[in-house]
Amino acid sequence: MQRRSLFETTATLGLGALAGCALPGNAARDAKTPFDVPVTYVPIVGSDMMFPVRRIYCIGRNYRAHAIEMGSNPDREPPFFFQKPTDAIQNVAPGTVADHPYPTLTKNYHYEVELVAALNKGGRNIPMGSALGHVYAYALGLDMTRRDLQRAMGDEKKPWEIGKSFDKSAPIGPLHLVGQTGHFTQGGIWLKVNGQTKQNANLNQMIWSVAEQISKLSEAFELMPGDIIYSGTPENVGPVVRGDVIECHIDGLPNLSVKIV
Repeated sequence: MQRRSLFETTATLGLGALAGCALPGNAARDAKTPFDVPVTYVPIVGSDMMFPVRRIYCIGRNYRAHAIEMGSNPDREPPFFFQKPTDAIQNVAPGTVADHPYPTLTKNYHYEVELVAALNKGGRNIPMGSALGHVYAYALGLDMTRRDLQRAMGDEKKPWEIGKSFDKSAPIGPLHLVGQTGHFTQGGIWLKVNGQTKQNANLNQMIWSVAEQISKLSEAFELMPGDIIYSGTPENVGPVVRGDVIECHIDGLPNLSVKIV
């Protein structure tokens, strides 16, 4: 069966917030274009639908111990965000070990395990009390980082996009609907490399909760259906090399595994 996009099935789902959005996969039907641009989708568990990704937002230094290890003051300094391109997505099916390419230009390639929230409603200046009502689903993800490039750009006071926003830098598992999982406000989050635990924390240790992240982001950007948010990583980030196998876990979600090739 051919998969349907989430935008194409809003009537079935009753997602009124999505009904007025553009159909990116159907753009060529509405305008003449010199070439087609692929649209990025993430699978939705228990459905033949696919979630169309509009923007990828990531929050930096959102666990106290990680903020300290990155040389930052963690005492509720204002949150900061960066973005990745949508083609940074690498879909990883549960129960598999996906090949993940070691990227160019780096000699210090780091893992960061994160909870990912996917939105089906947008808006500006969203109150924190209603922010979780904008979350459609959750997933387990990796924010892979060319740490040496990120640090070098930071030292030179230049944007460190090259360290974060590159091809396949955002591996992600399939989305799990909020109606099936509830909201993830606590629970174990860990990462292993070759079977050895590297990161191990609890989601309730986030400095800024998912609701707070949505509210703060909406002060700077108009959030839209299709936006996803990588919600930060715990301490003990570190390097991997070719041949290493990364296994990630969040309580209530299937594990995600990749092999660096």
